[in-house]
Amino acid sequence: MTRTDPFATSLRTHLGGELRASHAGAKVRLGGWVHRARNLGGLVFVDLRDRAGIVQVSFDPAYTPAEVLERAASLGNETVVLVEGTVMARPQEMRNADVATGDIEVRATGLEIVGPAVPAAIPVARSRNENLAAEELRLRHRYLDLRRPELQKNIVMRHRLMQRARRFLSEQGFLEIETPILTKPTPEGARDYLVPSRVHAGEFYALPQSPQLYKQLLMVSGFDRYFQIARCFRDEDLRADRQPEFTQIDIEASFVDQEDVMALAEGLIGALWAEAGYEIPERFPRITYADAMERYGIDRPDLRFGLEIGDASKLFATLDFAPTKAALDEGGRVRGIVVPGGGKLSRKQLDELDVVAKSAGARGVLRVKRTGDTMSASKAAELLGVEGAGKLGIADGDLALFVAGPDHVTSPALDRIRQELARMLDLIPAGERRFVWVVDFPMFEKDPSTGALGAVHHPFTSPLPEDVSLLASAPQRARARAYDVVLNGTELGGGSIRISNPETQGKIFGLLGIDEATATKRFGFLLEGLRAGAPPHGGIAFGFDRIAMLLADAGSLRDVIAFPKTTAARALFEGAPTQVPAQDLEELHVKVAEAQA
Repeated sequence: MTRTDPFATSLRTHLGGELRASHAGAKVRLGGWVHRARNLGGLVFVDLRDRAGIVQVSFDPAYTPAEVLERAASLGNETVVLVEGTVMARPQEMRNADVATGDIEVRATGLEIVGPAVPAAIPVARSRNENLAAEELRLRHRYLDLRRPELQKNIVMRHRLMQRARRFLSEQGFLEIETPILTKPTPEGARDYLVPSRVHAGEFYALPQSPQLYKQLLMVSGFDRYFQIARCFRDEDLRADRQPEFTQIDIEASFVDQEDVMALAEGLIGALWAEAGYEIPERFPRITYADAMERYGIDRPDLRFGLEIGDASKLFATLDFAPTKAALDEGGRVRGIVVPGGGKLSRKQLDELDVVAKSAGARGVLRVKRTGDTMSASKAAELLGVEGAGKLGIADGDLALFVAGPDHVTSPALDRIRQELARMLDLIPAGERRFVWVVDFPMFEKDPSTGALGAVHHPFTSPLPEDVSLLASAPQRARARAYDVVLNGTELGGGSIRISNPETQGKIFGLLGIDEATATKRFGFLLEGLRAGAPPHGGIAFGFDRIAMLLADAGSLRDVIAFPKTTAARALFEGAPTQVPAQDLEELHVKVAEAQA
């Protein structure tokens, strides 16, 4: 028998959730889970759920054999059944507009129980509006939680996005090439997950934090264009938007410059957003890292609202106000945000903003409020006066909030204040998407405790050509050929043009405190490849889980990953991580030290 429906099998003819009024009169065989059963005294209604949705099945003595009706009356939730029957249009007054199958029902003539089910540990919610069990309980019984239509819709969206990425990149001439999962430990900023070798006592593999070195070697090998839907692993503290294992769309190309990679990335993002039903601009605006930090206090700014940060240091330098004078004398600045109409904020809200600033490391917030020609809220406001307020752009009814100190204190504090103000004042337009490229990142950042230089992105990023001379004289001022793409304050991905000259790569290692012997030990295989002749190359990597979360309108990464970890890095459904028998450890030449109390 030839089946045109890909879901048709020997056991079913259709997915129940796909039945519509056009199927009326058709004889069907369905398979699915009993979502709910209602026994109305001889008349039984079952909401049958499958991957496509829910359809109502009716069992009535008028058309259902007695033995079938008897079985239907005993059905419990989540029992797996096969149903035979006829699709019938519902009378107008009995149609259910809340479900896609609401115009029809299946009148059952046959029923087979194929998967008896014990009472479910958690209820399977029909929609996000229903009360859900606690998240840890849902993660413990993930196989039940994944039956929720909401999560199934998310996972289907993830699949569609993944296939769209593959199609787009393949059409652009990219080859999907897999790179190793068991790799050499090569720290990239986070801790590696280590895997002991059984056959090489005392030696370890690492799970890859990214395929960075392999994709560069593929360019050296002449493959020209590579991509991979790559699994990556980082042993770091978790947050709502982090998982210890994650997926990224990894891309690398040869004979390209920054403009080529950014144009390709814009095309890919456009394709992914189109797959989810959104039309976005073909090209995104750009902002330098320095400008982003100055105006927004963060290198992934949210451009959906104003509230830009301004420097008020010159004006405050003329005031006899001890807190700001001390900060300025120590080389800091006074920076702040003018909030149009912010004078309406309550004392409680202002206190909340003060807490936000302190949580980011600031000593507090200096408040300046203008009502007509009256300045209030602080001693500084009185000292500024109306004339000073006018110079800072503080109009009648406005509020200004200032933070004094070094930039590494004022920037994060003002970023947090800015975001909280947008929430308080409802300044974020619903549904707006503001993409932006952040470019010209610093090559290096200095460790405040040791003074050592560290790579802002990674040590394989090329400097801007005009800044190469700074590597010898003032490396902290050197900028990188690096670029991040940001949406509404969320980083979607980042990349760079790589170092293809082995001599330059050696200089960068040296600036990072990596001597020649250590560089050879850690990165010798990359250096050998570069010496064999490397084309100019660069790429980008996108956080695929994060993109799926945004396009599925999900609350967290865990809602778009089939089997996620908790924020404690535990897989509750399977009980991982777990202890390993002593014999297995012995074979791996591993001893476990007792945990210190």
